[in-house]
Amino acid sequence: MASNRPKVEDLHLVNLTKTFGDFKAVDNLTLTIPAGSFFALLGPSGCGKTTTLRMVAGLEEQTSGQIKLGDEDITFLPPYKRWVNTVFQSYALFPHLSIYENVAFGLRRQKAKDIDNQVKAMLDLVELSTQAQKKPQQLSGGQQQRVAVARALINEPDVLLLDEPLGALDLKLRRQMQLELKRIQTEVGITFVHVTHDQEEAMTMADTIAVMNEGRIEQLGSPIQIYEHPKTAFVANFLGQTNLFEGTVAGIEGDELVVKVKDVTFYVPLASTEIRSGQIVFGVRPEKVKIVDQGKTGLPKNQINGSIKLTAFVGVSTQYEVITNWGQEISAFEQNIDPSDLGRPGQAVTLAWEPRHSFVLDPDQDLTAGLDTSWDE
Repeated sequence: MASNRPKVEDLHLVNLTKTFGDFKAVDNLTLTIPAGSFFALLGPSGCGKTTTLRMVAGLEEQTSGQIKLGDEDITFLPPYKRWVNTVFQSYALFPHLSIYENVAFGLRRQKAKDIDNQVKAMLDLVELSTQAQKKPQQLSGGQQQRVAVARALINEPDVLLLDEPLGALDLKLRRQMQLELKRIQTEVGITFVHVTHDQEEAMTMADTIAVMNEGRIEQLGSPIQIYEHPKTAFVANFLGQTNLFEGTVAGIEGDELVVKVKDVTFYVPLASTEIRSGQIVFGVRPEKVKIVDQGKTGLPKNQINGSIKLTAFVGVSTQYEVITNWGQEISAFEQNIDPSDLGRPGQAVTLAWEPRHSFVLDPDQDLTAGLDTSWDE
């Protein structure tokens, strides 16, 4: 596809704000989304991610702030002049038109030339060439979603906005479509901005994730960065599962901070925090925690004794809930190499992990932030 319009570099949101009465849905948001990236806005319902997307699309008017594509200010342009297209969760396909005509619709409105070759190329891209003459209701949900993407891409937008596009699909198909969308984005090379409340979905597809909370960005980075090194309790709790510990700094040994939790000694990387005394909160992800029978030697330095409360076999792993000697519940995920050798409730175990797998949070934060997962999206 060759466009007459030179492609812009980046999408810029500058001090973008949207209020509804006294409610501030988006709060002074400044963000640059690199051209050609797969970018995710991730967060719970009401965090402002969909409102942000709608302002970029021109479907919602900002209260204040600026939206730019490269050097072009599009803040007050109508949607059809923005070189931005949107794919919604409902797909919004025309039921009376064939798949071919659904994809061709935008080109016909523009009175474009060479429509047939462009539509065939786009159907090849989304691997639906053999379905061209079918109607949308004859396709699966995943195929309909690909038609919606093809219809949006054929207009050659600089940015494709994806508003919870996989929400209507079942789990297996949703995971398949995550990989399909990533493949399509890689092939066409344009910017995808994806709104979702599904953490796995964001991490599977996105190059960069912005975790949103109450109209602001809590943390911005690659999936690995924000998962392995969360900066706030909200991010740690919202993006996957985590174990958090409240302790007191007891000293420094080499390049590690020594921390006491109850009567147990732990170690965290000195480089992970500027805290050197007083209260501290640190965390570890469940899959980093090794679970073994008590008395086993050769374990990592961070160790807790406890007893198994619950065991859940989930296929690729077994998930354990363990009660420590001071009564705190700790989660541990173990890969299922020998599922016949599962721990039993009441069994005495030791949990252990390497100090380098610990991350440190501000002890003044609300440590329950991000735990409410009652989304309505």
